[in-house]
Amino acid sequence: MDPELIKDCVHCGFCLPTCPTYVLWGEEMDSPRGRIHLMGQHVAGTPLTSEMAGHFDACLGCMACVTACPSGVRYDRLIEETRAVVEREHDRTPEERAIRAMVFALFPYRRRLRMMRLPMALSRRLQPFLDRVNPSLGAMAELAPPPARPVRLPPLVRARRRRRARVGLLTGCVQGEFFPQVNAATARVLALEGCDVVIPQGQGCCGALSVHSGRPAEARRFARRTIAAFERAGVDAVVVNAAGCGSSMKEYADLLADDPAWRERAEAMRTLDLAEFLVELGPLAGRHPLPVSVAYHDACHLAHAQGVRSQPRALLGGIPELELREIAESAVCCGSAGTYNLFQPEPARELGDRKAERVLATGADLLVSANPGCTMQIAAAVRRAGKGEIRVAHTVEVLDASLRGLGPGTLGRAGRRARGNA
Repeated sequence: MDPELIKDCVHCGFCLPTCPTYVLWGEEMDSPRGRIHLMGQHVAGTPLTSEMAGHFDACLGCMACVTACPSGVRYDRLIEETRAVVEREHDRTPEERAIRAMVFALFPYRRRLRMMRLPMALSRRLQPFLDRVNPSLGAMAELAPPPARPVRLPPLVRARRRRRARVGLLTGCVQGEFFPQVNAATARVLALEGCDVVIPQGQGCCGALSVHSGRPAEARRFARRTIAAFERAGVDAVVVNAAGCGSSMKEYADLLADDPAWRERAEAMRTLDLAEFLVELGPLAGRHPLPVSVAYHDACHLAHAQGVRSQPRALLGGIPELELREIAESAVCCGSAGTYNLFQPEPARELGDRKAERVLATGADLLVSANPGCTMQIAAAVRRAGKGEIRVAHTVEVLDASLRGLGPGTLGRAGRRARGNA
């Protein structure tokens, strides 16, 4: 925990109404200001207690407070450093250690995750039993989406029009295994907009889950592998379609700061969110009308961590006949937050239910999200509310449907079985 970063907080309280856990419980120690106070106590010599660790664990790391802070406090850096301290110094229960070991042995590894897709989807029927065994297991069963048809992407998808750029595509772990149709749509849209799309076969986890969970050494290993994979690809930029992954990759230089050679390589790798890249590139392909109403959900690591808010709305707003509807309390986290909904299932469900209520209040035909965790979290909350399956799509799937002249019926759950290769 950096004492100088802690001193930047003037305890003004602007962060309080933006913090999801403070909104839920109204407890000072469950606000950014309160947690920074606890960090200061620990730096001053107070041992890390179980109660202190509990307040740090309860933080979603959504970064809404970073957006709201008038003093520029780097709470993002502080909470990542603090989580690493908690993992080193806090003695978790055997049950907690077992659940965390299982999550980090599974989710960052695509082959392992692939083998678990069907069992996880089928386990939804066993959710009440799993909830009694361990709430984290119950949450995992509840969140699992229906199995998606695998999509095989080639190493190179060539531009369909005049080539304007050569980009790399991060396929991701959860995105690649649970939502492969998003990667296929991403490759198609980029090709239609004049990009050669390189998909390195050796890429693995970007390290986002690890860095957000106090496992920096593991995150650095993943980061180095990712950098090396895209260096070999020889691309102008790396395009990312998952908010949490993009946020972490943009901070590789900080993660690798103690290794000058790797820091330099990280700084040389230009990483952009897909919507950010497409707006910067400018439209080339024609948009067909798509008569559908869309509620756009701001993923925290896109809106707060990366500052990407207007670009997805610009892409959606550029589609003829599409109606964009805003969600109330759009800046408040849905409760997914990487692994948060697995490790802190109760507050995650409270936040998910709150978000689902506001999504449903829009009356939109389709929920659009740019992060797989958010998609699973909100869909699960809608099911809990007894509203059945909500139609959910990624921003790029909506754009893909417009570019290819497909109807709105191809979007969401109904369209997932129909999508093929890029």
